[in-house]
Amino acid sequence: MSPEARLQLDRIAEAGQRGSDVRSDLWVRVEPSQSGGIDLDCQSRVDLYYGDRLRAQIAGVFERMGVEHARVHVEDAGALPFAIEARVECAIRRGRGETGPRELQGSRGAPAANRSADSRNRLRRSRLYLPGNSPKFFINAPLHGADGLILDLEDSVSPGEKDAARFMVREALVHLDFRGAERMVRINQLPLGLDDLAVVVPESPDLILLPKCEDPEQVMDVEARIVEIRRTLGLSSEIWLMPILESPLGIEKAYEIGKASPRVVALTIGLEDYTAELGVNRTEEGRESFFARQAVINAARASGLQPIDSVYSDVADMESLAASAREARSLGFEGKGCIHPSQIRVINEAFAPSRAEIEKALRIVEAFDEARQKGRGVVSLGSKMIDAPVVKRAERTVTSARNLGLIPDDAADSGAPIRGEK
Repeated sequence: MSPEARLQLDRIAEAGQRGSDVRSDLWVRVEPSQSGGIDLDCQSRVDLYYGDRLRAQIAGVFERMGVEHARVHVEDAGALPFAIEARVECAIRRGRGETGPRELQGSRGAPAANRSADSRNRLRRSRLYLPGNSPKFFINAPLHGADGLILDLEDSVSPGEKDAARFMVREALVHLDFRGAERMVRINQLPLGLDDLAVVVPESPDLILLPKCEDPEQVMDVEARIVEIRRTLGLSSEIWLMPILESPLGIEKAYEIGKASPRVVALTIGLEDYTAELGVNRTEEGRESFFARQAVINAARASGLQPIDSVYSDVADMESLAASAREARSLGFEGKGCIHPSQIRVINEAFAPSRAEIEKALRIVEAFDEARQKGRGVVSLGSKMIDAPVVKRAERTVTSARNLGLIPDDAADSGAPIRGEK
């Protein structure tokens, strides 16, 4: 078979979603054809405004992928260009019988606005999960103020749609403006997750989440695959890792997992799967998971990483969510997962230092700096002695307040104004 023949379709295939309740998505059906070029039947809810552009983009995908003959049926529910690109490519690849990940290609270059700060210690108070095969949730997600947005390829995607979700997530990384939020991707549990990396790593996400991580070798396998892809394509952007510990075995190996790679920046826990493996129900009080949460916090701190709490599953109870987030912070967590945009503000506020905490931290840092400048070996504030751990905690609070814009970047003493003071 000639290379040209291998580019053509050999079976009927579909991709995308259709129906009266579908929005911001597209359904496409491709059929083999021996002649006639690309015979396109396209129906769009926005045909009057964007019909010509839609047809041109679809034709462009067929041209880019080398398909010269096909019958194509499209039902468009107002899909944006990134979703159109993903759906048409998925249908073509299915029509060729391609079941694995796409071949590696150089990054098309995500817009500069998509690049979050290249810092392993950036704020990760809130991270919002977005189903990887549902483009309607991507579009406005950056407006809600989450520190990170997770394009999910795992639990929210059915087994038969993993390929479609990969293309959708890849196109979102290329085309969408994340407005400074950390661009996260949760891959599938290994070994399937290694196929995910071949599709998403070329577009340089900021962070990869590793679900159901139970062994440091899994972290090393993911890191090795990322390094291989970046080297092959000549990519320079760093990609961080966040293992998700969701089983008793993962909890037992939390420290080893955290130390498996210098690219690991945080450890987080998944309590739904963890409690299921324990054979118990997840409760509001959380007694059944207290040991595991403390183990994750301890392992993260021992490894120099950020400990991040699990999601809160009741999206209607904001009061209990706030209490849960405050408790998580009191235990030592630095953030929490979100499954609905309404949870973001509550979580962000719970993990931000209060005015009283900021003022106290500034006084401690000021007293420490003054003592150091005068060569004193003992640091005191009022009648209390201040030791190194207290100073370190105060410095962390001041850094957090600066990152949140609650105090000026050059604030160095307790007289610095706190944002919002009257």
